[in-house]
Amino acid sequence: MTQELSDRPTIIIGAGIIGLACAHYLSAEGHKVLVLDSGTIASGCSAGNCGHIIPSHILPLNSPEALKTGLLSLFNSKSPFRIKPQLKPSFLNWMFQFAINCKTDKMLDTASHLKTILDTAFAEYEQLIAAKVFDCNWHKSGLMYAFKNQKALDGFAKTDDLLNKIFGLKAERYDGNNLKQYDPALKEDLAGGFFYKDDALLEPENLTLSWAQHLKKRGVSFIENCEVLGIELNGRVASRLKTSSGVLDVGQLVIASGALSNSFARDLKCSIPVLPGKGYSITLPKPEVSPRTSLIIPEKNVAITPFKNELRIGSMMEFVGFDRTVPAHRIEQLRTSVDDYLLSDISSLEEKQWYGWRPMTWDSLPMIGRLPGLENTCIATGHGMMGVMLAPATGRLIAEIMTEKERHIPEAPYCPARFG
Repeated sequence: MTQELSDRPTIIIGAGIIGLACAHYLSAEGHKVLVLDSGTIASGCSAGNCGHIIPSHILPLNSPEALKTGLLSLFNSKSPFRIKPQLKPSFLNWMFQFAINCKTDKMLDTASHLKTILDTAFAEYEQLIAAKVFDCNWHKSGLMYAFKNQKALDGFAKTDDLLNKIFGLKAERYDGNNLKQYDPALKEDLAGGFFYKDDALLEPENLTLSWAQHLKKRGVSFIENCEVLGIELNGRVASRLKTSSGVLDVGQLVIASGALSNSFARDLKCSIPVLPGKGYSITLPKPEVSPRTSLIIPEKNVAITPFKNELRIGSMMEFVGFDRTVPAHRIEQLRTSVDDYLLSDISSLEEKQWYGWRPMTWDSLPMIGRLPGLENTCIATGHGMMGVMLAPATGRLIAEIMTEKERHIPEAPYCPARFG
């Protein structure tokens, strides 16, 4: 990097959890960091996340079952995994590439790379929490996959066996009354569940806001409500940003704007094949009898997290573009999805509604690294539903790449160049 560029700030576009993580590790390497966001800090996908930090969750979206479910969703607007037909060439190409990646061998290969980055992210979280970098109500309390139907429970046993044999991830199985004894918040007539004891949870809002405050104290600058209108290139260098707050000179640049990252592809003359996967959550006052640990209900495709004072229920994966509506039937789905599982009646509790656009790649792996053809520009996006989970490992890897340090994990599986 030239002396002129080194005198300029490293600019990160996006103040979500990924942008904050990049800012943390880059500032630790001595970079003068400026973070921009078109909204406010952590107001995007990070805000409604269920806060699961779960190394057991390594099987990706691209699977044979997901392909089947996606095709059926074309005829069912209430499907938890829904694809709305669109005629845009970029959308059709993304879906084609997703389909050809929905094979068992591809799924397992992707899972191996997700395990690598998930394991290091978990370790980074424990170090950051021990160093009191942020306050996020971290609990290493495990996660339960709970089932109403015996057939579904027995079916998941095959998944657990696969996770154990290939990846060394083994759950403790609970049947019938043993599940009720494990957690009194669960109903008595459930078939059982699988408990992964090494999984953890945190509160995303606390995490992002306290991390941002820590970064400000360390000298990281933020400009909120700042829309990036264009990126100017000077040969192989991103040199200036045109923003709603004025023109900014760039030293190094990190694109960390989630599902919106694709909007910069034309200016950067590269491919950023990220689509928005819309999700929803509701957050309720914590009921009198609340689950003791995080839950996943595979039969309903729902995740449940007991925070300190609240209960969050999240679900859905909709490929419907940048749709801003919150359909009443989706909120009702979330509420009623837990009726057969939780002892407490939550129907009268007032909820806070949320929707967000998860940044989805067609191979279910994030894009982390230098953009092809550009010397000073990296990207960190495409984390799907795992942005909060993977943030520390992503930020650390970006800092290692930008400072030419030895990588703590291989960068090739996540390299943006794989998309051309």
